[in-house]
Amino acid sequence: MPLLPSLPSPPARQEHDSMGPVDLPAGAWWGAQTARALRAYDIAGRPFPWPVLAAMARVKGACARANADLGQLDPALAAAIAEAAARVGTGALRDQFPLDLLQTGSGTASHMNMNEVLANLASVALGGQVGSRHPVHPNDHVNRGQSSNDIVPTAIHLAGALALREELLPALAGLQAALEDKAAAWQDTLTSGRTHLMDAMPLRLGQQVGGWAAQVGQARRRVGRAIDALVEVALGGTAVGTGAGRHPELADRALALLVQQTGLPLRRAADPFEALSARDGVVEAMGQLQVVATSLFKIAQDLRLLASGPRTGLGELVLPALAPGSSMMPGKVNPVMCEALIQACIRVQGHGTVVQLAGMGGQLQLNANLPVLADALLDSVGLLARGARAFADRAVAGMQADTTRCEATVARNLSLATALVPALGYDAAAALAKRAHASGRGVREQAREEGLLDEETLDRLLAAELLVGG
Repeated sequence: MPLLPSLPSPPARQEHDSMGPVDLPAGAWWGAQTARALRAYDIAGRPFPWPVLAAMARVKGACARANADLGQLDPALAAAIAEAAARVGTGALRDQFPLDLLQTGSGTASHMNMNEVLANLASVALGGQVGSRHPVHPNDHVNRGQSSNDIVPTAIHLAGALALREELLPALAGLQAALEDKAAAWQDTLTSGRTHLMDAMPLRLGQQVGGWAAQVGQARRRVGRAIDALVEVALGGTAVGTGAGRHPELADRALALLVQQTGLPLRRAADPFEALSARDGVVEAMGQLQVVATSLFKIAQDLRLLASGPRTGLGELVLPALAPGSSMMPGKVNPVMCEALIQACIRVQGHGTVVQLAGMGGQLQLNANLPVLADALLDSVGLLARGARAFADRAVAGMQADTTRCEATVARNLSLATALVPALGYDAAAALAKRAHASGRGVREQAREEGLLDEETLDRLLAAELLVGG
């Protein structure tokens, strides 16, 4: 039976659980265990990550349908639970999941919050009363054959994989495309290379920007590997990995439904005891995100250097002017999108440390750092996705090349002496470069002035095709 299109607001009421009576406020679709958790946890000041809760609702709906198929749950109850889970997954009842991030390390509080909300929604849809635990019970029906210890890790992996696929991969693809467009446009523009931040042999500006694009392409492949690390899930392990209390086919049936819904190649962990006691897959995925953050940091830092100036810096690239850059210096404009992305990458590196430490916290049959681990992983995905998208749209797409500045730096680049080594020898070319530096001339000018090489030889040795490739 589908849920009512407009839900009534639950009244204030008193419920009982194994610890006694609990007063519930008006408007609460959650129950007694959530109410107790609300009083217990107030440390982080922000809620449990919504993407994990939305993924948990998906898992709950799939388990309900699988239990019905296996004869473990009345089909009408299962349908109502699945409908409730679908409604929760849309975000329409997001305010019904108010628990603090820093709670019990297994995430049991938020898991029971989900069980209670789904049970009440399903009960009302079937003609029951909020808080009655009839006809749908949060433990007996919504949680049939499940445990926090396998459901919460499964939801974290599912939420992470979905966020990587739907948020970060498209953002990186957009950034790569924007960089490739600029690389193609600037293939005929020569600029100075710089190693150790000192003058080095010239290259095409398009080659430099193309290198950034290739780096983002590598980042996309690393995100794919992060997804691969997360699609193996703990579902079916129940409390300690034995699968006690569930139908033997529940996990496989539920995962088949989730694969159909999401398109992700989800699979049961090869060893359920490993899947419950360790979070190595999340640590691995986070490691890939740290490399992605390293790449984006490098690109943003390079762009900020090349756009420095406009008079006293490198000034070879010109970024869009988005906002005044100083409260004191009129006319100053800063590379704000580069700096915003750099800060996002710094935050992700910090999250990597959180995930590593949380992953190390598994003891015996359970890792009890799941909420903070999930929060760090998903915040990292969001930071990188939003950062890459903003950087592509507000910095890369509108940046311009100062070709006059690029040409001038190439002409004055003392490393051009390298191209004269075949004709002069290394020592003589080095001496020529030193004399050019002392005189303030370019290498070509100095060689011409001293009559070391004729114009035809200089043209041949200093041809762009020879310096930077065809």
